[in-house]
Amino acid sequence: MGRNQQQTANRIIVALDVSTKKEAIALIDKLPQVSFWKVGLELFVSCGTEILQILQERQKRIFLDLKFHDIPNTVAGACNSALAYGVEFLTIHATAGKKALQAATEAVAKGNSRPKLLAITLLTSINSRELAFDLKIPLELPEYVLQMGVLARDSGIDGAVCSPQEVVQLRQVCGDDFVLVCPGVRPTWAQTGDQKRVMTPAKAIQAGADYLVIGRPITAAEDPALAWDKICQELADI
Repeated sequence: MGRNQQQTANRIIVALDVSTKKEAIALIDKLPQVSFWKVGLELFVSCGTEILQILQERQKRIFLDLKFHDIPNTVAGACNSALAYGVEFLTIHATAGKKALQAATEAVAKGNSRPKLLAITLLTSINSRELAFDLKIPLELPEYVLQMGVLARDSGIDGAVCSPQEVVQLRQVCGDDFVLVCPGVRPTWAQTGDQKRVMTPAKAIQAGADYLVIGRPITAAEDPALAWDKICQELADI
């Protein structure tokens, strides 16, 4: 893999969206070339910090995606506890509110190895109709996501998790230093599954995403290593 291709590959975060430690280790073993892994609720609830220790021992970067959403004091306590894990990214729902976002920022600032805090703007499984009719939000979806991003930035949060479809406006408004991480990334040859607001990896990077979170197109593929290579090649060609 050439230097440019390796740099691009380092911007792909592979989601360890499995339910057991055994399944997680099997995936990590199949994909030694992956440097950045996401650990979400399912796996963390299943095996706790043990999976983080396994990734650390293999010198992997970790995105701990637990999406904190609680009162400010509880959010601050959770962020403070997470400092011990040595993770690179940590998530909190923007809808927890400004005080909770600020409390999270203050909590991680106290650590020696400070993770970047990312605000969840709107889950990529939610579309415009669901935002309006189920959640009763009286804003158009792009405007709502932008408002959540601005709230996060103004509260001291480092970046946001958003659909690739909202990257351009968030980048324009929140600036180049605001880290944008995009799930809902699907190659043309992969199924969209339960994701509603999707984009191909190449188009997401071209739109301005800093990192892409890709799970099932790689991890559920018949040959995960081949799927990884195909995505890396697609990105190297842009």
